[in-house]
Amino acid sequence: MYNNQSKFENGDIMDDFIFGRNAVLEMLEAGTRQASKIILMNNMKENSKIDKIIDIAKSKGIVFQFLPKEKFIKYSQYSHQGVIAFVAPVKYTELEDFLQKKKNNKKVIITDGIEDPHNMGSIIRTAVCAGFDAVIFPSRRNAIINSTVEKSSAGAVNLIDLIMVNSLSVTVDKLKDNDFWIIATDMNAKDNYYDIDYCDMNFAIVMGAENDGISSTIMKKADFRIKIPMVSSFDSLNVANAASIVMYEAVKQTMQKSGNVV
Repeated sequence: MYNNQSKFENGDIMDDFIFGRNAVLEMLEAGTRQASKIILMNNMKENSKIDKIIDIAKSKGIVFQFLPKEKFIKYSQYSHQGVIAFVAPVKYTELEDFLQKKKNNKKVIITDGIEDPHNMGSIIRTAVCAGFDAVIFPSRRNAIINSTVEKSSAGAVNLIDLIMVNSLSVTVDKLKDNDFWIIATDMNAKDNYYDIDYCDMNFAIVMGAENDGISSTIMKKADFRIKIPMVSSFDSLNVANAASIVMYEAVKQTMQKSGNVV
């Protein structure tokens, strides 16, 4: 469970609050988290999202309170926009439960050691926009799903299956046993990301750590290795940007195959 301000081995802090207008509104509309209280800063300019937050809070019987600016000082490290919701922990999905869901052509993103919470949140946000079904990540040496990740995802953490696992190696084996193809991003790969046919198969795209890339254990298990071609001597994209490029190649191919023009 998440305990407010409880520390984990990697030094990150788990928070039981969500901050920011978009993230709080998305959480309320999704209905996947239980909010105990929402605090709002006094004298904010009129805003349609704030109005929606208040309306939903009223309809769900969630306590909300307007407080002076001074009460938000302890949250000054967060870009809260004058809105903070205190919530129950993110609900994770068990891998077995996800695998039992009946759906063709499941799409998964795996993060292998992505420690920056802003990158993690951005990847989750893109995964939701691109119609992916789950984000899988290890319980250690990876960003945890805290309030910064939630804010960076604009609340998308509430709209996709989040699967935290103890061993990525065991998880990848289990995915392969369930007819998933593993696609690893590797700057030294022979194939470009658009050389792979993403249609008509279950697949998992693996994104590696910002500095170290994908672990050798996972790389050896990959069915495909792909790269994003660079046209200059600068050979490194931000991992969240790289993930977006690859995920939307899958979207493009799917839309083209269905007859939609992109």
